[in-house]
Amino acid sequence: MDIFSIIGTVNYSAFAPELVILGFALLVMVLEPFLPERARQINFYLTVLGLIAAAGASLWLWNRAGVNFGGMALSDNFAVFFRLVFLAGTFLVILASKNYLAAERFANGEYYSLLLFSTLGMMFMAGTLDLMVIFLGLEVMSIPLYILAGFRKTDVRSNEAGMKYFLIGAFASSFFLYGIALLYGATGTTHLQEIYNQLPNLQGRGDFLIYAGAALLTVGFAFKVAAVPFHMWAPDVYEGAPTAITAFMSAGPKAAGFAALLRVFALFLGDYREAMEAVFWVLAVLTMTVGNVLALVQPNIKRMLAYSSIAHAGYILVAVVAGGPDGVSAALFYLLAYTVMNIGTFAVVLAVEAKESSNQIGDYRGLANRHPYLAAAMTIFMLSLTGIPPTAGFMGKLYIFSAAVSANQIPLVVIAVLNSLVSVYYYLGVVVAMYMHPSPASEKNQSFYTVPLLAVIILTVLGTLQLGIFPQALLQAASDSLVGLF
Repeated sequence: MDIFSIIGTVNYSAFAPELVILGFALLVMVLEPFLPERARQINFYLTVLGLIAAAGASLWLWNRAGVNFGGMALSDNFAVFFRLVFLAGTFLVILASKNYLAAERFANGEYYSLLLFSTLGMMFMAGTLDLMVIFLGLEVMSIPLYILAGFRKTDVRSNEAGMKYFLIGAFASSFFLYGIALLYGATGTTHLQEIYNQLPNLQGRGDFLIYAGAALLTVGFAFKVAAVPFHMWAPDVYEGAPTAITAFMSAGPKAAGFAALLRVFALFLGDYREAMEAVFWVLAVLTMTVGNVLALVQPNIKRMLAYSSIAHAGYILVAVVAGGPDGVSAALFYLLAYTVMNIGTFAVVLAVEAKESSNQIGDYRGLANRHPYLAAAMTIFMLSLTGIPPTAGFMGKLYIFSAAVSANQIPLVVIAVLNSLVSVYYYLGVVVAMYMHPSPASEKNQSFYTVPLLAVIILTVLGTLQLGIFPQALLQAASDSLVGLF
């Protein structure tokens, strides 16, 4: 079949969201050098327009499964759900970044196009059944992030973050690629469905390659989602990267990593997935415990949120261990909830950083006196991250723990609950600083935030409460996204 015949058979509508994001990323990147300084704000509006158009195309594809190139490009409900999570996260970060870029003197065209390219990579990772496409998506997502982490060129910590993220990312990619090679050696294919179909026929032949390949894939994923013991990069990168980029890294890439991990381990690998359960069990316990314990002693709020992000990866791994439709749908709901509440948290951090030029938790002392609404929003996010009702974090943990109990993983649930109790100390420590410590009198009535940043905080507060009080519709959407997968 020649190239023109292949092009003629492609169902372009099945990956319209990816095409839209690619088109706007290229447009913004090409326009940047030709626009006069005063006209470059158009890049912001083009980026927002691209994200809204891609979200509209994704919604249109709900219940309209489409397959291209033998499953290398896929548009099932699972992919659509994750596309919407990625697009929502990127939209909130773009909105929060509008004035931040001017303050930091960043080139906005480069910044916006890199964010769009990274989002495109995430969408590739969620919308494929082929391990090689997952790897390509991983690289398309990661390379812009290496650049964005070091975007503050004159800041040594930002340079260190970019270099460290690049080196660790390249290291993780090599593990992932070698794992793919071993699975290909055992089965002769990189297509997940074909690997799954061949597993019963192996009859012991190639077991070592399957286990070794799955183990190396797990290491690659563990680096990307910052699971212990592959988490070392996260605190330094979170602290050194520009805060808006830290918000982006804490949500979208983590969701993309788990989207691919769930595709590979929860939906395919069959009996071998059950054999990998012990590995994920240990990873979940280590990730929750190490993340929460080290978060206790962090005076810098970005480092504290980095360690708490590691702990949240552990909670999601509990859902991976639970497996089945309940475990996977609980993981999907939790990733959505985490995206909303964590980006909201970083929006408040951005607002405080704009005034204090620092990210120490001590900077939040007396915030309730100076800006009661900002402190109230931060309190809602801290309660949600802790898992206290009626918030998104509470419902997310409730669904994960329920799925784990149903899967008879009682000891794992007990450990997860104990870890949640540990997290109360450092999350509520921020609340105590805001409400119970004296405020510097000279800073009263000074504005901390801009209109776009305020809009992000309001949207994420509403999202956090909506997911906590009325979660049924989105939990049903998470459940519906698995139709045909089990």
